[in-house]
Amino acid sequence: MLHTRTPRQALPALRAGVAVALTLTLALTLALTLTTAPAKAEVKVAVAGPFSGDLASLGEHFIRGAQIAVEDINAAGGVNGEQLVLLEGDDRCDPKEAVAVANRMVNEGVVFVAGHACSGSSIPASEVYWEEGILQITPASTAPQLTENGYDNVFRTCGRDDQQGSFAGNWLARWFGKKRIAIIHDKSSYGKGLADQTRAAYEKRVTGTVHLYESINAGEVDYSALVSRLKNEGVEAVYYGGYHTEMGLIIRQAAAQEYKPKFVSGDGQVTEELWSITGDSGEGLIFTFGPDPRKRKQAAALVERLRAEGFEPEGFTLYTYAAFQVWAEAARAAGSFDTEDVADAIRAGSFETIIGTLAYNNKGDRTDEDYTWYRWTDGSYNEVGKDYRP
Repeated sequence: MLHTRTPRQALPALRAGVAVALTLTLALTLALTLTTAPAKAEVKVAVAGPFSGDLASLGEHFIRGAQIAVEDINAAGGVNGEQLVLLEGDDRCDPKEAVAVANRMVNEGVVFVAGHACSGSSIPASEVYWEEGILQITPASTAPQLTENGYDNVFRTCGRDDQQGSFAGNWLARWFGKKRIAIIHDKSSYGKGLADQTRAAYEKRVTGTVHLYESINAGEVDYSALVSRLKNEGVEAVYYGGYHTEMGLIIRQAAAQEYKPKFVSGDGQVTEELWSITGDSGEGLIFTFGPDPRKRKQAAALVERLRAEGFEPEGFTLYTYAAFQVWAEAARAAGSFDTEDVADAIRAGSFETIIGTLAYNNKGDRTDEDYTWYRWTDGSYNEVGKDYRP
């Protein structure tokens, strides 16, 4: 704190008139009070994800969901009487970039981050947020490790890979348990984690092993050697743990070799950009994701509004919007922006959001998340239900 002193030369003048001095002092005090009293501080919140690079289409879900959530919250009066200011952090789904983004949010004085998208980004960023006391809710990072680290400031609006992988693995065992299947992953925290969970569930149910378990290098463009191996070994179902860019290339290159196994994957395929890679060869790909939030009654008005603006609120758009709803309601319930207070309110509460009612366990995971199947056809994906038959 800075202090000021009365100059020694001014003392004789002050002694000359006590009444005048007192009047001036009171006037000065009032003026200082009026001019230096702090205005209400901006409440900075942020969204973080891949806003450039190969996975920018997923990042677009995050940005649009965050922008409209903040607009709506502010239009309704803000949180605890304060308006929100939204910052954006592009991590390109790169762990090092994610840490840099997290540190920037610390320096900016952000109190809440909706992010990140990729588990490989959320996990290292969460260490920064935990150390610096920033609340984090990810709309998309499904790796169990994220909420197994014991950080009490980390939550998600999505499910976990042990839930998603168990659902997929049991389905594969039911329909392809007596056939040759392969499980492939991209070595990322998300992709490998999901593949491992799927494999574990499959092998437990069939009391056997998958025919082939392999990894690829994300970012490459030629997977034809892998495709040839799958084809030559008679693999009838291919499960892929990873994102849509590599999945799309594998499918397209399989079609070029006239190889048509059943392709199965996870929520990394929940973007319309996939079809721009696969073209018609993407027909029939199935993947797991939560029940389509766009179909919920409470989402109808927002979905219509976004579509009128030319934006389809697919994938994680509404999950991001819901993350802001949870944080805002918890901050109101706590009457505070303090992370510990807000985190306690999240664990203690139940929140009506655009994607349904959300409640949390002590780890920061949803208590009710489930998965269903989606199928790609004619350039779009549609929910086909838990009991989808191939």
